[in-house]
This record gives sequence, structure tokens and C-alpha cells, in this order.
Amino acid sequence: MKMEQEPHKIQEIRKLVDSSERLGAIGSPSTTSELTLDIFGTAVGKKLVGELGVFRYAQEGTDHYALGQITEVMLRNIMLEQAIGRGIVRERERWDAVQGRQDTHTATMNLGAVFAMGVNSIEPSLLGTVPPTGTSIHLVGDELLTSLLEPYKDEIFYLGRVYGSKPRLPMWFRHFGSGQGGAGEAYHIGIFGKTGSGKSVLAKMMLIAYARHRNMGLFVLDPQGEFAKGMRPVQMTLGSSGAVPQMGIILNPTTLQAIGRPWQVFDIANLVLDRWELFKETLIQLGFFDDLGVKWPGYQSSTADYIEDHLKSKNIALKSLGATGVLNDVLDFVTQSAPRIYSGKAGQERVVELCTQAKDKPNESVGRIIRHKWQQTCSLFTERNGAKRIDTIVRDALHPSPGQTRQLVIVDLSKHPAEMTSAVWDEQIKPLLINRFLQAIIHEAEQAYQGDQSLNTLVVIDEAHRLAPRERLENERQARIKATLIDAVRTTRKYGLGWLFISLTLSSLDRDIISQLRSTFFGFGLGSGVELQALRELVGGEREYLKLYQSFKDPHSAFSEEFKTFSFMVLGPVSPLAFSGAPLFFDAFTRSTEFLEANNLLPHIKARS
Repeated sequence: MKMEQEPHKIQEIRKLVDSSERLGAIGSPSTTSELTLDIFGTAVGKKLVGELGVFRYAQEGTDHYALGQITEVMLRNIMLEQAIGRGIVRERERWDAVQGRQDTHTATMNLGAVFAMGVNSIEPSLLGTVPPTGTSIHLVGDELLTSLLEPYKDEIFYLGRVYGSKPRLPMWFRHFGSGQGGAGEAYHIGIFGKTGSGKSVLAKMMLIAYARHRNMGLFVLDPQGEFAKGMRPVQMTLGSSGAVPQMGIILNPTTLQAIGRPWQVFDIANLVLDRWELFKETLIQLGFFDDLGVKWPGYQSSTADYIEDHLKSKNIALKSLGATGVLNDVLDFVTQSAPRIYSGKAGQERVVELCTQAKDKPNESVGRIIRHKWQQTCSLFTERNGAKRIDTIVRDALHPSPGQTRQLVIVDLSKHPAEMTSAVWDEQIKPLLINRFLQAIIHEAEQAYQGDQSLNTLVVIDEAHRLAPRERLENERQARIKATLIDAVRTTRKYGLGWLFISLTLSSLDRDIISQLRSTFFGFGLGSGVELQALRELVGGEREYLKLYQSFKDPHSAFSEEFKTFSFMVLGPVSPLAFSGAPLFFDAFTRSTEFLEANNLLPHIKARS
């Protein structure tokens, strides 16, 4: 990263630093990664933890500016630490000559970025030595950050403000390709936090940041419908600034139109299913085989397999199962197969009787119910207007036509057929659908790689802890999804395919996935027990970082919505202030107008409203 700057701009940066408020000076002991600050008396009454500080120093004959975040403040009074001082306070209750007057405040500042001022450019650097004690630490404001990063203003994006402070924290979300605004490679991202910690809204803001790159694909697997709900125009909320949505649905048609990004939402109503496994499981879960007299789950699965083999032998495709005569043929086949299903005469007779009733008396109770369940299942596999096959959806999203802006695709898996319970859908059918999409995505990635192409795509997985938990899974279907995801995070980076995992906890997500994450965001709720241990392993055990993270307030403890704060610690290359590898702390925006204004989206939205 080399930022071309005119000499007068470099002088402007120097003036901004020199004229900004002084918080303290470098003290002892200090290292090249962690500085001790002696806080000035004029600053001891200010909120210091979380603030960004900057100092100028000379290194190899060149001015350098180092920025860091204050992670801890300590008060010491040597006199009161001695036994005699404590005895005086105990007896007199006050010691005016010492209390307050002899207090010293020190702070810990962890460095995030260092910039070297060349003749005509600003370049990233490092703190190769510790500046002398007494070097002034200045408070960083928006004006300095804007001036320092001006050459990259088109890439900067804001998700919130510096933790507990006012300056906006500059971040960047680069596409996975090469060229302008590209990172040159794909990487995986994780967002963790308790329910209500703001992780879903943060993910939506990040999707908007990535959506600005029209050559980048975005694909969301949405098990709970969290991302799809904002895409329904009827749920838009009008504010004083016009068609400005609430923060919970900041990902919505109005915002996407403002950045010129097309979108499409798919759910069970406009999906054409295309796997026999899905067909058989849907029949089983709708109770089709129960109504045919096949009661035991093991026998139901065997009967479904027999039917699949029979239909394939007659070259009947899934999309043609709803055709006239197919069900009667199936009923005849099940009647003939009764001895294969049940060895006992009672079971055989029951199956034959119910199949005969369903075929000969289609308008009576048994026949009507069986035909309804068959047609309902077949309708999910039938080609119809407005519906697409899974392969087609994935291919169109990952390989758009030349010159076409890529769509943001959301697959809403929260809806289920009316006759199917939520529990059955969530436990039996939804995992099969998710695995089907994962297989299609990975297949397209492999094909692109063989053709020497990069997918330049991010896939978002919500509720990741349910799909790839750390513990061993006994359920074969769920274990299959977990294995697919683990293999994907290990192999798909080279295909230009990255994954964003959203999870309630760190300790419940598979270790192999966590170890592959390049950028991680941690919201409230991971500050104790096994979660804290998992967090310590990722952060590296730095005490100050973890103590600052543990100071996050529970958003739901706020007096009202107005005072809610959604704080995050972030690791990884998501900010020009984080290339040293140190964590950054920020408060996510809680008002949509603030978010849109910070990223220059509000004028576009107002123009459309």
C-alpha cells in the first residue's frame, strides 16, 4: 500500500496532529507493540479507554505517525500503597496532601498502524524502535483519519465508531479478485456473539459494503429468514429522511438500488428441487407412507428406495412425477412389493388394502389424502414459471452473463410446506437443501478453477454452529453438511470463494473452520467460561485486549433503545488501521441514517424516495 500525497497534504497531516488534543506522553516501560502512556492532568477526567491515539516520531530520518487504541487505564498513588499511608487514611479518613494530588494515571496503548511520510507519498511502516519518553500522544479525530487516508477514500467503509468514542472507524471490504479494490485472494470471515449482540445487523452492513463491488458474487444461505425479511418492501419503515429503513432491515431493496446491485430471493415456493433423496424424504415426512399402511420408519425408507428404483427403471424423471398415471403406477408397484416390505400377513394385507382404496376410490378419504400429499411433493420438483433449479440459481449467481452486474442471491429456508411441521422441516428437509446448495456451489467453484477463473464470491452461512458444531454428529445428514463445510474452507480459497460464518458461540463451532478464518468479529457474550478460553486462543492471550472486550455492555441492559450499544472486537485485515495485527474495538451504528450518511448512501436513497 503506497498512498501518493502532495507535499502540502503531508504538511496538513502534521498540523492536524500537532493541533489536536494532547492526552499524555510515552512513559516507561514501553515496547514496540505496547506502549505505556503517562496521562496528563488535563486528560484524566476524560473517557480514555477505547480512544485512538497518535504520535509522531522520527525513524531513519523520516517522520512516522503511529496510531493505536488505548485498552486500559491504571491509577497509582505510591504514598497510599505504603502501610503508613493506608494507616493515616484509616485514622483521619482523609489525607488531603496526598489523595488526589499524588495520583498518577497511566494507560496502555496497543499499536494498530504506522505510516511513514515520504517526499510525495505515505507508506505503511512499522515501529522499529521505541520513541523517547515524553513523546506526545494526541487524540485522533475524523478530520485526521480522513486526511491520512484520503487516497483510499473510495475504498473506505464505515460500520461504526471507535469504541466508546466519536470518530468513525475506517474499514475496507475488498473483493476477492485482483485490480482496483481487490484483495487478490479470497478469505473466510467469522462473526460471533450472543443472541441480540448485533451480529446479524453487522453482517448485513458488511454485505452492503461488499455489494458495492459489482464484479463480486454474494450468496446467502438464510436458514431463519433473517436476511430475507428486509427484502420485502411491505416491511419498509419510512423515517423523517424519507424511505430510510430501520437498522434491522438495513439490507433492503432501497439500499441495494442506491448502490446499483440487483438481487433475488428464493424460498421453497420458487425452488425446483432436483434430487431423489429430497423427494423420498419429503414423502416420508409428509406422512405419505403412513397413509399407505407402512408404519415403521425403517420400512418407510426401504419402500421409498424401492419406488425410486422402479421409477428410474421406467425412465421417469423427477420433474415428471406429477404426470397423470404415475401415482397409480406407484400404487400398483407398492401393492406388488408388499411382501418385500412386510414379512407378516397382517402388514401385507394392510398395505394392499390402502393402496387399492387410494387407486380405485381417488375421491374418497384415503385416496384424496394420498393424492394430495403426492401432488404436493411432486409440485416441488416440477418446472414452473418463476421457479428455478438449484444448479441454475447457483450458476447464474456465480457465473453471470458478460457485462452483467452480479446479483445478491438470498436463499430463504425459513418457510416450509403447510402440511409439514417446523420441527420436521428444520431437522429433516432443511439440512438436505443446505447440503444440496453447498454441493452446487463447490462444484461451480471447482469448474471455474479448472477453467483458470476466480469466482470472486462470498457465501454467507447463518446459524453456522448448527451446521458445523464442534462435537461429533450422529445424524448422517448433518454430519455430511459439516464435512462439506470443513472441506470447503480448506480448499475453496484458491477458487476465489470465501465464506462468512455467523455463530452464537466460538466453542460450539468446529475448530477446523475457526482455524481458517482470516477476519473475525466478536460481539457481546463471549467473555466467560469456555467462550473466554476459545477467545483467548484466537487473540493470543493478551490480557488488555480481553479485559477491554469483557467491558462490553449487554445491549439489552440499556435503559431504552436509544442507549443500546453494540460493541465488537475485530481481528484481521478489515481496516487500514489494523495492519499490525492488533485487535480493533468499535461500536456498530445503531441508526440507519447514521450508517447511510457515513457511507454516502443517503443522497442516493433520498433521490429514489
